[in-house]
Amino acid sequence: MNKTAVISDIHGSSTGLNRALEQADRNGARRILLLGDLLYHGPRNPLPEGYDPQEVANILNSRKAEIVLAVRGNCDAEVDQMLIEFAIMGEYAILLHEERRIFATHGHHRHMEDLPDLLPGDVFMQGHTHLPVAEKRGGIHLFNPGSVSLPKGGWPPSFGMLDENGLTVQTLDGTELMRLALD
Repeated sequence: MNKTAVISDIHGSSTGLNRALEQADRNGARRILLLGDLLYHGPRNPLPEGYDPQEVANILNSRKAEIVLAVRGNCDAEVDQMLIEFAIMGEYAILLHEERRIFATHGHHRHMEDLPDLLPGDVFMQGHTHLPVAEKRGGIHLFNPGSVSLPKGGWPPSFGMLDENGLTVQTLDGTELMRLALD
């Protein structure tokens, strides 16, 4: 069973990242997909719990062999790439997962209201809003794992899991918030 953790909007929180990775490990995740905003909290956000960008970089670098891909968020800068030992500056990436395309981006340029060309059954993943989403619209699967550090809209900190059954949004204690079957 191939499981991938989907993590977004860490914003320098070693606390949030560690909790998400611990839960992902409990779930059997062997890979990690990062949807941006890794180190910096941004000028509009408060400092998240456990704010330590260098420690976040160290944690991610220690697991770089597990990272499938990382895309650049609006708070990620070229200077961040100097600390991170894998590529983080791509605006988007396209993966193949069991005959479907997954378009992964942060969400500050392309987003759920401005989708790229996708076929029914494909997946569009984004972060950026800090709001979890797991729904199907017009045949396209839409997914946002929320934020591990600075959730919005009354949601708890969360991350995502991708496996052969679909996508789930989970809290950092493992409670499932949303499920989206990939049919």
